[in-house]
Amino acid sequence: MSRIINPNSAGKERTKMTRALALAVRELAKTDPSKNDGQLNEARDLAAFIALALEAVAETVEPSVAAWEKRNYWVKADKFRMEWAWAGRLSKEMRTAALEEDWMSVAPIAMQVAMKLQKIKISDKHRMGRPWQGSWGKLA
Repeated sequence: MSRIINPNSAGKERTKMTRALALAVRELAKTDPSKNDGQLNEARDLAAFIALALEAVAETVEPSVAAWEKRNYWVKADKFRMEWAWAGRLSKEMRTAALEEDWMSVAPIAMQVAMKLQKIKISDKHRMGRPWQGSWGKLA
């Protein structure tokens, strides 16, 4: 019997989500939810997407460390968990702030996410599109 290779590993999913997160945080910084209805809807979608994407990133941590724990690399697994612990914590904070539409709390949380993802480079000609569209409906 041959080996089954999963092309959609947790690491690839985490990389994809962090790139989308970096893009969403940069777009959120450009919007002003107090101006008009169009920007308010965009800001809602962005904040909801950030919360959902952070949850997805946090969910990829355990499958990644499972292989290390099988081989008794406990220190490496714990270090990786601590390295990504911020994602779960910030996802809860962003979800609460987004649902309450507390824009004074959304901004600092988004800045914390931006600081964690500041090394990610995204070109102007990226092919990600706008993955946050419709996220407000999924959050509630």
